[in-house]
Amino acid sequence: MSRYTICPGAPMSRLSAALLLLGAILLGGSSALAQSDSDVYNRIEELHGDAAGFDLPLRQLVKAMRSGEAETIAGLAEYPLTVKANGETYDFENAEDFIDNFDDLVTPETRRAVGRQQYEDLFVNSDGVMLAGGAVWMGAICEDNACEASHWAIIAINN
Repeated sequence: MSRYTICPGAPMSRLSAALLLLGAILLGGSSALAQSDSDVYNRIEELHGDAAGFDLPLRQLVKAMRSGEAETIAGLAEYPLTVKANGETYDFENAEDFIDNFDDLVTPETRRAVGRQQYEDLFVNSDGVMLAGGAVWMGAICEDNACEASHWAIIAINN
C-alpha cells in the first residue's frame, strides 16, 4: 500500500466538475454564486480538515502559475500526478519528468486561469478543491493510514 492515500475515487474530469458546478448553481440559485471566503474555508474544514494549512500551498501555486515556475508547481504536486493535455492523459511519476514537460502540458490558458484564482471562487467537494473551473485539483494527502497528518498537494491537472 502506498504511504500516501487520498480520498477514494479518481479526481473528476473537467467536464464532470463543470457539470456538477452548474448543477449546484442551478439548484442553489444565486446563493451558489455568492460564497464568501469564510464559506469556502468552512467547507474545506468540514470535508478535508486543515483548512488553515491550505492557504500557503494555494498562494504558492497561484503565484507560481502566474510566473510559470515549473519547479515550484512540481514541488506542490503529489506523485504519481495525472495531467490531461492535448487530448491525452499523462501520468508523471516524479517532479523531474513533470518539469521537463511542463511547457508542453500546462497550457498558458491554465496558467492564466489559476494565476487569477480568487479564494471565494474555489469549488470544494469530497474529491478536493477545484481551481480555475477544474483546471487544477488540490487535495489533502494523508501521510499515514489513520490520516492523523496530512498535507495539501496538486492531485490533478486538466487542461
